[in-house]
Amino acid sequence: MAGGSVPHFHNTAGHAVIEIGVKEFMCIGALDPFDHPHVFLDMGADTEIVCPYCSTLYRYNPALAAHETVPPGCLVLDKAA
Repeated sequence: MAGGSVPHFHNTAGHAVIEIGVKEFMCIGALDPFDHPHVFLDMGADTEIVCPYCSTLYRYNPALAAHETVPPGCLVLDKAA
């Protein structure tokens, strides 16, 4: 993801699996004020990874753009924009 920002995802709704369109990202757990330490995750050659803090299973879906998630709404939007 050189040259771009690293997307941040949350699982406030408690989904079993979140599909994402990137392999490098940050998990924040739930939205503030219930977030956990923001952890950088890198799937490498794998297509799934579990967050060590909140146990969310993230699954890579190459059909999704970097800002898309299934279920929708799990991207953290920057409030500073």
